[in-house]
Amino acid sequence: MQQELDDLLNGLREGIFKSLARAISMVENEHPLSEELLSLLSPDFSIPIIGITGPPGAGKSTLVNAITKELLLSEKKVGILAIDPSSPFNYGALLGDRIRMSASFNDPRVYIRSMASRGSLGGLAEKTIEITDLMRSAGFDIILVETVGVGQSEVDIVGLADVTVVVLVPESGDEIQHVKSGIMEIADVFVLNKSDRNGADYMANQLKKMQRQKGNQIPILKTIADHDIGITTLINTFSQERFKTKKQLDLLTEKAWRLIQQKKMKDVNRDQLRSKLEKLTSLKAFNLYRFIKDYF
Repeated sequence: MQQELDDLLNGLREGIFKSLARAISMVENEHPLSEELLSLLSPDFSIPIIGITGPPGAGKSTLVNAITKELLLSEKKVGILAIDPSSPFNYGALLGDRIRMSASFNDPRVYIRSMASRGSLGGLAEKTIEITDLMRSAGFDIILVETVGVGQSEVDIVGLADVTVVVLVPESGDEIQHVKSGIMEIADVFVLNKSDRNGADYMANQLKKMQRQKGNQIPILKTIADHDIGITTLINTFSQERFKTKKQLDLLTEKAWRLIQQKKMKDVNRDQLRSKLEKLTSLKAFNLYRFIKDYF
C-alpha cells in the first residue's frame, strides 16, 4: 500500500496524467488510501484556478476550449475540470458538452476530467476541492473549472476559484434583473459571449449600469468564443496582478469549512434517519430539534 502511495505521489510530482487520473478516481470513489493520499499532498497554491460559470447555453465549454487553445500558444500546461449534470440512471457524467473541447483532447499539455454533479447544488461536484488540490500537485500552469450551468444556485465556485468568470449572452439582457441576485453577485470578470448577436450592446450597457449602481469596477468583456475573438483580452484580464492576492485566507477558510462539513455528514444515512423518525414521530413528546441534537 505504501509503495502504491509513493508511486502515485511521485507520478503527480512528475505531472504524469495516468497517475493523476488514478489519484482522482481513488478520491472520487473514496478508496481506503484516498485520505492518506490527500494528507501527503503538497499543492502549489500559486497555480490559479479559474472558475467558468453561467447559465446553460452561454457557451462555457466553447469558451474553455478557446481559452485552452490560446494558452497552448504560450506553451502552458492546462488542467480542465468540467462538472457535468448527472445521468438520472447511474449518476455518471453526461459528457455531451465535452465534444466541444475535442480540439484539445489529444494535446499532451492538456488534461481534461469530467465529473458528475450527482445532485450537488451550487454547480460543483462533491469532491471538487480535493480534485483541484490533486491537480495543483501535478505541475499545471493553470486550472480551469467549468461548472454545470444551473442559474442562480451556481455560486459554490466563488469559494473555490481565484478568479470567477461569469459567462452571459446577449439574450440574457431581458432577464438580468432576475438573475443578478444569484450568480451576478459572484463575478470577478463578466464575459458577454456570442457578442456578434443582436442585443450585445444593450446587454453590455445593462451590466455597466448595474456595476455603477453598486460602485463596482468589474471588467466586462465581449467574446465570440467559437471564432476565438476576445480570448487574449480575457486571459490578460484574469492574469492581472489584482487577482493574485484575492482573499486567499477567505478561500482557504471556505474550503476548510466545506471539507469539515462534508466529513461530519459522511456517516449520516438518509434511510436510517427516516427509520428512526418513523419510530419516534408517533410519540406525543417528539421534538425535531431535540432529536437532531441527540442524533449528532
